[in-house]
Amino acid sequence: VQLQASGGGLVQAGGSLRLPCVGSGGTLRRYSVGWFRQASGKERECVAAISWSGGIIYYKDSVKGRFTISRDSAKNTVYLQMNSLKPEDTADYYCAVDTRNTVGRISVPEVYDYWGQGTQVTVSS
Repeated sequence: VQLQASGGGLVQAGGSLRLPCVGSGGTLRRYSVGWFRQASGKERECVAAISWSGGIIYYKDSVKGRFTISRDSAKNTVYLQMNSLKPEDTADYYCAVDTRNTVGRISVPEVYDYWGQGTQVTVSS
């Protein structure tokens, strides 16, 4: 499975961005998909994830109500819609898939076995 993340950029606080994660070589709807971020000097963290069935959706507490993860199966794409962005959202954002659909660990980076390249998001104050 290859993943292509894009959509990052420079945005003012309060603004919005939508990050697409396009899959190839595999059907994303068969897998759990997560969006992660890594800020400079910090560990990678999960900001949102969706199970293969869509029945489980995870959001990091600090992004609840602002970020939305969604699938477009026809486009083999998973989106991260980010609204009301804050300077602390500044980071490199990555999408990843867990082809084993590990139960109970949807927010754990170590269970994801395919990763896309990062897309940089910078939020200015």
